[in-house]
Amino acid sequence: MTERMTKTVLPLKEQLIKKQPLVHCITNPISINDCANGLLAVGARPIMAEHPAEVAGITASAKALMINLGNITDVRMSSMLIAGTQAHQDEIPCLIDLVGVTCSELRMNYAIRFVNNCHPYVIKGNFSEILAFCGRSSHAAGIDAGEEDQLCENNLEDRIRLFHDLAVRTDAVILITGRTDMIVSREGVLLCDNGTPVLSRLTGTGCMLGALTAAFLTVGTPAEASAYAVCLMGIAGEQAAALSHGMGSFHTELINRLDLLTDHEVCSLAKLIFLPQ
Repeated sequence: MTERMTKTVLPLKEQLIKKQPLVHCITNPISINDCANGLLAVGARPIMAEHPAEVAGITASAKALMINLGNITDVRMSSMLIAGTQAHQDEIPCLIDLVGVTCSELRMNYAIRFVNNCHPYVIKGNFSEILAFCGRSSHAAGIDAGEEDQLCENNLEDRIRLFHDLAVRTDAVILITGRTDMIVSREGVLLCDNGTPVLSRLTGTGCMLGALTAAFLTVGTPAEASAYAVCLMGIAGEQAAALSHGMGSFHTELINRLDLLTDHEVCSLAKLIFLPQ
């Protein structure tokens, strides 16, 4: 999956609204409602089926698949592999979110198996999760990234090499979330500085980003979709924080901003740096 990496955010939301793609999400029950409403807010159509007997057919009818490893069960794990295999067979773009691989050997082994067998277009996780997936030590606290694992000037070159090797080895775009988000492909690296610390105080926002990225895979390349989704979520979070008066109203305003932000606003407010490989 070779692609030229965008150096800027390309306008994708209007295309998504016109296309109204069906996005199949197998995610955790903690975030399932917000993932569905986030998809509806940007113009996609969610379906959250997870029964093993139906997921192959539903994935085959969808335009994208999002897999999220939060709160896994035997049934959900079986369904994810069935759906991922169907997506790979039908060349339906797929994203896997490596939630919790730092705190569970079961999840880590499953994630490796899924990536090797189903070949997702995008591998997403926070810095601790992606470091662990690369075989490095990490400092995660549960499913949250450790402060020591965040991107900084001292570790930037090492992280670029490490994550680029993962992108080449898996033939996927790597989407790493943190204070500064990274999008890594064979072609280069994008750094995004949009966002607000308030996003980390609302459960499910990372899962929502995974769902949004999967939706934008239907109208853009994996790097383009990742860049747009990261900037959209970051800008929506910034504006929601400015408009809200506590976490309850922030939650509501976040969905409002995902709905109301235009391509022009996202492209003009995006804070991206492109680093060629």
